[in-house]
Amino acid sequence: MAADVTGQLGDLLPDVFRAIDLTGVLLNGVLGGTIARQRRFDLVGFAILAIVSGLGGGMLRDTLLQAGPPVALTDPAYLGTALVGAVVAFFVPLGGRWWNRTFLVADGIALGCWAATGAAKALAAGLGVLPAVLLGVTTAVGGGMIRDVVVGQVPTIFGGNTLYATSAVFASLAMIALYSEGQETAGMVTGIVVGAGLSILAHWRRWTLPDAEAVRLPVPRLRWRRRPPGDRG
Repeated sequence: MAADVTGQLGDLLPDVFRAIDLTGVLLNGVLGGTIARQRRFDLVGFAILAIVSGLGGGMLRDTLLQAGPPVALTDPAYLGTALVGAVVAFFVPLGGRWWNRTFLVADGIALGCWAATGAAKALAAGLGVLPAVLLGVTTAVGGGMIRDVVVGQVPTIFGGNTLYATSAVFASLAMIALYSEGQETAGMVTGIVVGAGLSILAHWRRWTLPDAEAVRLPVPRLRWRRRPPGDRG
């Protein structure tokens, strides 16, 4: 009986991860659309920003891995979901406390999922720990970076905001630690929990990384003893 339950859970989890993945695509597609609304773009602009925001990180990851066409191009559900996000943002002006809270939680969950997926794909391709972390973070935040560059602004992950890329780093490390033990599913679950938990907690507590101006290394003060006149040592 326990084996049947475990087998059913193992069959269910990939569908759950896919649903989380597509939810992240939808929400980030909507986010791209809201930025297009702020810039007064037309429907084409909404579609482009939604695709870049929702799919850019995964497409960049798959391109770097050179393991065939990006999943976003081979699975029509991804491109379609991003376009749905664009249409929603075009016709429905979203905002307010309920939207911000919903987006924060759902985006945190998608962040962990994307980071863990990127790290797992890098490890499966035979890459080491550091490249796996890099591709995990790229998957999670790459779309937002490309979107910000497209609209002519400095990417928000470069500073001045609560922890986001850092959350993707820890989610990737969680996947890497469990992947090495042959526990990819457990790594995915742990990555989602770590990524979502840290990003939500950082937003609530206003945790940010210090910038260069805020960090000062201690400089020792050298005290010179004045020698008496005529003392040449």
